[in-house]
Amino acid sequence: MQDMTETLIEFRDVWKIYQMGEVQVDALKNVCIEIEHGEFTAIIGPSGSGKSTMMNLVGCLDVPSKGDIFLKSRNIADMTESDLSTLRGKTIGFVFQQYNLIPGMTALENVLLPLEIQEVEDDIALEKATEALELVGLSDKLSNRPSQLSGGQQQRVSIARSLACDPELILADEPTGALDSKTGRDVMGILYRLWKEKGKTIVMVTHDMDLAQYAARHIVLKDGMVVRDEINDNSSKNEDQNNNIPKKESLV
Repeated sequence: MQDMTETLIEFRDVWKIYQMGEVQVDALKNVCIEIEHGEFTAIIGPSGSGKSTMMNLVGCLDVPSKGDIFLKSRNIADMTESDLSTLRGKTIGFVFQQYNLIPGMTALENVLLPLEIQEVEDDIALEKATEALELVGLSDKLSNRPSQLSGGQQQRVSIARSLACDPELILADEPTGALDSKTGRDVMGILYRLWKEKGKTIVMVTHDMDLAQYAARHIVLKDGMVVRDEINDNSSKNEDQNNNIPKKESLV
């Protein structure tokens, strides 16, 4: 069992600077945050606030211009691209606004992909992928291709794929942006359960304050700076959003 008081992510005086011709753009400025195991955190802000930049850094898809970022106590700036790739594969599951499913593959085959990349044995990989799809309520859609699934179902496959390797951290970038409001609530119900019942650490980027209410903590960005970092006491009010998601005792 993971120690829920242990820091999973730490930003120490982090800057991200882009040079656009002769213009310097400070996408993040002197960001200092800690995110512990088992937290559900929403990174909130308008377009251009630095949300996506921060998500890329948390996901080890980029490195800071200045400052230090620690993931599981390892400074990502000191790691090789190969090491970063390994850390991403074993520690992080990604859920994007666009589902990024491979059209010619079934739901099960899409979820199997990260397990194959991690060279998990075939029988174990099949069990993990099947359980992940069961967890998101798609046990009857294993052989369906993306074109045979609704938008909400495709996003559920995306979530199942992010869970396949049993990551400690799930990064969700505007996960309901391409969905209608009801389907979006269903998807958020799944993420909420993964946090509340399975103890997953979830970091979600959103500009939507309604979605942010599912998270227990709000980090608000403006012009690349953290302007507010607060506990959200309303997150527990979303308990009953999950009634339509099938229960399952064990995760992958």
